[in-house]
This record gives sequence, C-alpha cells and structure tokens, in this order.
Amino acid sequence: MAKKSNQESKNTTATKEKKSFNLSRQQKFSIGVLLVLLAIALLLSFVSHFTSGNYDQSQVNEVLDRSVVTYNWLGKFGAYLADFFLYKGFGVASFLFVRLLFLAGVYLILDLSISKLKRTIFWDFYIIIILSVLFGFFWDILPQLAGTIGFEMNLFIQDYIGKAGTLLVLLFGIIIFLIFKIKISPDTIKNLFEKPVKTFQEELADENAENISKSKNENITSENLTDNFTIKEDDDVISKIELKQPSTFEVNKESLKPTISNSSELTLETKPTKAQDLNIEVSNTSITDDSEPVSDFVIEKVEEEEIVEGNLAAKLVQDFGEFDPTLELSNYQVPPIELLKEYATGGITINQSELEENKNRIVETLKNYSIGITQIKATVGPTVTLYEIVPDAGIRISKIKNLEDDIALSLAALGIRIIAPIPGKGTIGIEVPNNNPTMVSMKSVLTSPKFQQAEMELPIALGKTISNETFVVDLAKMPHLLMAGATGQGKSVGLNAILASLLYKKHPAEVKFVLVDPKKVELTLFNKIERHYLAKLPDTEEAIITDNTKVINTLNSLCIEMDNRYSLLKDAMVRNIKEYNEKFKLRKLNPENGHRFLPYIVLVVDEFADLIMTAGKEVETPIARLAQLARAIGIHLIIATQRPSVNVITGMIKANFPARIAFRVMSKIDSRTILDAGGADQLIGRGDLLYTNGNDMVRVQCAFIDTPEVEKVCDFIGGQKAYPDAYLLPEYVGEESGTTLDINISDRDTLFREAAEVIVTAQQGSASLIQRKLKLGYNRAGRIIDQLEAAGIVGPFEGSKARSVLIPDLVSLEQFLNNEQNN
Repeated sequence: MAKKSNQESKNTTATKEKKSFNLSRQQKFSIGVLLVLLAIALLLSFVSHFTSGNYDQSQVNEVLDRSVVTYNWLGKFGAYLADFFLYKGFGVASFLFVRLLFLAGVYLILDLSISKLKRTIFWDFYIIIILSVLFGFFWDILPQLAGTIGFEMNLFIQDYIGKAGTLLVLLFGIIIFLIFKIKISPDTIKNLFEKPVKTFQEELADENAENISKSKNENITSENLTDNFTIKEDDDVISKIELKQPSTFEVNKESLKPTISNSSELTLETKPTKAQDLNIEVSNTSITDDSEPVSDFVIEKVEEEEIVEGNLAAKLVQDFGEFDPTLELSNYQVPPIELLKEYATGGITINQSELEENKNRIVETLKNYSIGITQIKATVGPTVTLYEIVPDAGIRISKIKNLEDDIALSLAALGIRIIAPIPGKGTIGIEVPNNNPTMVSMKSVLTSPKFQQAEMELPIALGKTISNETFVVDLAKMPHLLMAGATGQGKSVGLNAILASLLYKKHPAEVKFVLVDPKKVELTLFNKIERHYLAKLPDTEEAIITDNTKVINTLNSLCIEMDNRYSLLKDAMVRNIKEYNEKFKLRKLNPENGHRFLPYIVLVVDEFADLIMTAGKEVETPIARLAQLARAIGIHLIIATQRPSVNVITGMIKANFPARIAFRVMSKIDSRTILDAGGADQLIGRGDLLYTNGNDMVRVQCAFIDTPEVEKVCDFIGGQKAYPDAYLLPEYVGEESGTTLDINISDRDTLFREAAEVIVTAQQGSASLIQRKLKLGYNRAGRIIDQLEAAGIVGPFEGSKARSVLIPDLVSLEQFLNNEQNN
C-alpha cells in the first residue's frame, strides 16, 4: 500500500491542499461556510466579553450546569471561548484568529488556493505574539489586553533583559513587520520629511497664470494706447508683448512716427487694434512688420513606464502556483494493484539436476568437436537459462556458432540460441529453454522498484530478462516501436502490457491513446476509458477505430495535429514537448495566444499488414511522416503485425523504427526482416521475445495480463469522473472525400449520359474506366465522376477502392435521368 501511495503522489502534481484534503467542490463549500460562521461567532463572543466578562468568568468552570446563567451573546459556549482566547490566551490579539478563520472560509467557498494564505497565516501569528507580549506591560490595568500567555512571555523576557530590553526587542519585532509585511523602506520614510521642490514646469505654469491674470485686469482700449519703446545699443533686453491671435495684428502707418534724437536712440509709436493681442520683437539693427509670433515655450514631462519588479511569469507562479494539468481530474485514482493476478507462487524454481545435466551435455557435445572449455556459468531466468562458457585459447567463435543444431540435438531442447560473443563480456552464451517455464505476471512487474521509481516520460514494463530483472524502457526515448510475430505468440498480450503500464503510471491529462483494431476484438475493452485516455476524430461515435477506411482520416488528422504542435513549439521557442510543457506549467506561455498543455499521444495499430493490404500508400505515407517528425512533439507509434514481410514493413518504415520487438516467427527470413538479425525463429513462444533498440538484443519474457484483468482495470478507471468527451483530434477532410456540389443539369458535361451508361453497365465507378471507354483525359473524367456523384449515380470516394454504383441497370438509369429532366 505504501508503494501505491508513492505511485499516486508521483502521478498527481496537484497543489498541497488538494493532496492533503482531496475534497469535492460541495465539501469545500460546506466547510467554508462553517468557518465563516465560526469566525462570526468568535467575533460576537469576544466583543461581548468586554461587557460581561467579569461576571461570566466566575461561571466558566460550570458551563455544563444548565442552571448557570451567563451574559455573553453566545451564552455559555461564547463565555468559554472568550475566556479561553482573551483571558487565558493571547488577549485582544486573538481577534486576528477571527480574520484567519474568515479568510480560510472565503477561500474555500470561492474554491481558491489555500496556499496563498501561507504568508498571511505566518504574519498574523507573528503579530499575535508581538502584541500579546507588548500588552503584557498593562496586565494590572486590563488583563484581557495581553492574556495569560502574553503576560507570562513578558515576565519571562524581563527576567533576563529587563523592561528596557523587552521594549527594544518588541520594537525590533515591529520594525521587522513593517519592513517585510507592510513594505516600508528607508526611502519611504526619508520622502516624508523632505520638502517637496517645485519643478521647472510647475514654476513656468505659475508664472503664466500670473501674466494672464494681470492682462485681464488691465482695461486698455485700442484708441488711447500708445507704446513707446526706447532701445539703446547697449541694451541686451528685447521687449515683447505676448500675442494670443497674431492674425489680427494691424499697423497704422500714419501713426508710425519714428524720431531719432541721436544715433543711439530709436522711438517707435504704434497703434494696434488690441493691445493685449500684440506680439512684437524689436532689435537695434532692424525693424520688420511681418515678424513671426513666438509660440509659448512649454516643456512636457514624459511619464516613464512602470517598472515590473522581477519576472511576470514568476510572479504568476508565486500568486497562483504552477499550472496543474491534472487539476480538472484531481480526484482521479490510479487503479489498485490488487486488480491484477499473481500467477507465480514461489518465483523461479531452480532445478539443480536439470542444470547439471544440461551443463554436462553442452561440455560433452563441444568436447566431441575438440572444443575445450575453461569455465561455464549458468544464469536461470523465468523461461530460459543462459549458460556462459569461456572456450580455450585459439578456439574460433564461428566453430561454436555452427554447432547450434548439434547442441540442440544433444539437449533435446525446443530451440536454443547461441550468442557469440555476449556484448560487453568475454564469454559465449547458450540460451536453453527450461523444462518448466515460470509465468511472469503483470502484477510482479508493475510492483517492482525499477518500474515504481522509473523517472521516465512514458515508462513501459515489458517483462523480465534472463537474469530475472524487470525490463523497463521509455517509449519517449525509442521513440516508436515495431512489433512482429506469428499468430498466437503473444503480440496482443504485449500490447495490453504496454497499455497497462502507461495506465498505471500516467494521469489521463498526460497521455492519450489512438487505438486502431482491424480485428475488432482485441482492443474493444478499452472503450470504457474513452473519456479518460482515448483520442478520436470529431463527430465519430467510437474512439477505437475498426474500419480501415477511417484509419486514413485518423492518420492524416494526427499529421495535422503534429503540424499544429510544431507551430506552438516554434512560437514558444523550444525544441520538444517536455520543454514546452515545463514552460507552460511555469505560466510563461499565454493560453490566449493558442498555447495549451500538450499530452503525449500514443498510436497503437494491432494489425498493420491488413491496413497495407486495403489502403496501401495512403496509410504508409502518413505513418512514415509521423515516424520521421512526430518524436519531438510527443506523438509515438506502436505498430504490430503478424506478417513481417518486406512489402508490409517497408524500408521507409524500418528506417524510422529503431526499437523493435520480435516474438517467435516461423523462418530466419522473417527474423531478419524484423530484427535485421536471426534469433527470433529460435524463440519458444508464449511471450518469449527479443527486444532491440539499434544496439544489443535483449531476451525478455513478456509479462502476462489476461483479459479479465484488463477488464477490471478499465472498469475501475471508467467508473471515475471523466472529461466531457474524448480528446478531439483536428478534423481532416480528404482531397477527394466526396463532393457535395449541386451541379446544375445545364452545366453537366456533354458526355455525362454516355459516361453514366458506361458506369452503370460495368457497375464500377472509377475515372480510369471513363478514360478508357470514352477516350478522355484524366481531368475531364474526374469532373464527370464528380457530376455523377452529385447526381446520385455513384457513391463517395473510398480510398483506393472504386466508387460504388447506386443505379443497378440501364433501365433504372433511364428512368432516373428522365425524372431529373421533368423536375
């Protein structure tokens, strides 16, 4: 059970209050209302204590006696609470408990994160202690100010540092509160005592206001105004009168009478229409009538932009916490491990006599061919036993490898496999099947520490190796998996083991499955987890695809999803889905710009050969595209086939599937097709497999999970709260997915009737048939096919198949066309 709890805590990254309480929305609301009402009750009892506390204090110890009378507003319970908090507790500082309860209740009612109250709770308790100790000085005046705790703490501190020292400590505590909680800095205090200095702009505005007020007070008319300007050569002062409307300025030339008394003095007399609208500049060198007015000199102060302290994304994380994709299904529980069966009772049974007998036969057989052995060691596995031998010096490895059939004959074994040499060791391995193989249960694999503690994105527990170690691989690192094997050798069980591993390790928000099951019976059990883990196309009834014609649309839809995800990665400036999701969790990506949390998508195809037979290139092309590009954006492929031939597993597919699993096959050619090496034909079946990821091959006994176990797991998951619908893939409309054009009869081709007769006669709706019979080009034949479909004579496009003909014979066709013309 402890492992189970560790499993759940790793799979769920919800906030701490979600982990600890795990309450529903109704429970939170109820508890929140209770806390708010309790806060109000505390407030009423505290307030009434100051009026009735002296009387009620003597009655507190007898609250169980119904005859006792108290005057607290909440009766005996309120008197007890007030006495406990105000007199025996922290005094008036206990009013902050009312605030804490009220805030906690409001946060629960509004379903806000309780973690935001951490700082508030800390500082409230901090100020409660400071205030109660401070009010401890006034215990003799009013005991309720400090409470017993504050008074005792005050006396305790005074015993060591005295009253003055206690006051200094309290002062330091208050300063800490002001600095870190109220955010009062030394600069703020300094600004309070500094005299504000007027800026140049403010002084200029004041001066302009004074000038305007003076000009309004003067009553000057244009008839009696005579301005004499006397400018000397030594003067540097330029006299000017501000002009509000320079366009109304007029000069009376007759009234302009310059008089030169001496060479250094000039007198000018003007008679403008409005004195207050005049703006004249006069210099000692020239006099001009058309001088331009000088506009008001105004300095505009540009406000600086606000400076955001710190990173905005970090502030969002601090306020709201990291984004949690599992929050919508925060109550989701991983299926309990008890749903799986434990088949093996006592683990691997070591038959000492069998091991000794096989060792002697191996040594004797090699000795018959003059091959000496210096050392031999046996490693017992669940299905096979590995005998490691060290030959004498000078013995050729190829000589031992050629004796594979002879050793199998001497051991009377079902099939042995020679590894010459074992990678990383200076030994030669001979794998011999056990007489009594041990079944590896899925339960024993999933409960192993290697799987439970695996820090992988998509961990898969395949089974156990020859050394009886749990074999766990990461699908995200593969990045795609190709499985092959003859019928009945364990492919479907292997797929169920892979899916069960992901169901026990990942939350529904983190991984989605696209299941393709041409056999229609292997993966149907997973229908129950459709709204949890499955992905499908819009407007489709079932998430598990059993119709081969719909596979093409699904694969092309995954290609669109892949392109969309790459666009998101480009905008986020990251290289893979892991970096993108981490950036999104840290709130560095804005959902309003289209960003979203991206779950992993695992495409599982149970029988790939059947798809190739029915659809051919239309399936191979999107599969190859996904295999080449989809790794970085979290789309991974698992393809299984029982016919590993080169026309099914083509070179384009093999090049993009470095990780391969081979169950038992019937020939060496099939083994080389799937593994590029022999050995799969020597397996013993019943889940015995070889796994390679482009380097060494590992022999694994696949974990067995039966159909009832898969059904129990799916029932447990399906019975929990789910998403409203399955994960919807982008909608795909094929280039020739059928036309819904309403083509007018007048717009039809002149050969429409002849083409219809050809199609109905042959009962085969294809453009190539019209091309041959009517000697037309492909474009014209394609247009006629579209017109026939719009008329209802042939059916919609069905991939590589010919269109279905909806008219049975020529007589029906004639009646159909005549009815069209009459209508």
